[in-house]
Amino acid sequence: MSGTSFKQLLAAMSQNGDSFSVTLPDDWLQGRTAYGGLSAALCYEAACRANEDLPPLRSAQFAFIGPAVGELVITPTLLRRGKSAAFVGVDLMGEAGIAARALLCFGAERPSEQAYLDIAAPEVPAVDDSRDFFNRKGVPGFTQHFQGRLAQGATPCTPDHEPDMMVWLRHDDDDLPQGLTPVIALGDALPPASMIKFSKAAPVSSMTWSMDILSDDITSASGWWLLRAVSEQAEHGYSSQAMTLWDDQGRAVMAARQTVAIFI
Repeated sequence: MSGTSFKQLLAAMSQNGDSFSVTLPDDWLQGRTAYGGLSAALCYEAACRANEDLPPLRSAQFAFIGPAVGELVITPTLLRRGKSAAFVGVDLMGEAGIAARALLCFGAERPSEQAYLDIAAPEVPAVDDSRDFFNRKGVPGFTQHFQGRLAQGATPCTPDHEPDMMVWLRHDDDDLPQGLTPVIALGDALPPASMIKFSKAAPVSSMTWSMDILSDDITSASGWWLLRAVSEQAEHGYSSQAMTLWDDQGRAVMAARQTVAIFI
């Protein structure tokens, strides 16, 4: 891996009063701006640093409002703290103004008679039996920090295929920090599934991303995660997609939805 590692990127975040700031190196950009998953990860990281005793994250909503360019200033605000739940709002500002706004819901574990999870992992080829996903022309620069193997589905600009892809993903880094932050960054590393149906390369832009965290144990012994992205609808320049993330043992850890602007 070349460039700035994810651990180094987080270490470069500095605190000034109630806010945190970081200037992203070029190797973490999508064009001139941070990609949505990185903006979301920085919002979550800032919320945790500002409130060290938060319970686990249960749900989050992110709106990607403008470009995350230049020095980023991230300001978390504790909105409410109850016995078991806490809500934190986070604004991420770039040189051009507000770039992202997040609402994070944290919740402590409670005794419950309810315990089930009905999101079975699909049967797909193992990592070593899947072909390289990012080794293509035109991939964003930040993808150099990830490894990807296409387990099922197709790559962008193959319009004869369904807009559905399953990709094994991992950070190209063996010295990752622990916790959910790098998983959030990884969870948005794929191109939108609607791009499979594109007849040619064209711009896209994530607008919103909502996620539910399904486990308190966010770990993968091998570092590999299986991410499925399915575009369920595309019309009038927008696409809605569902996303699911499993660990390397087949446990579902994240269920998400995303709205994407498409310019084709």
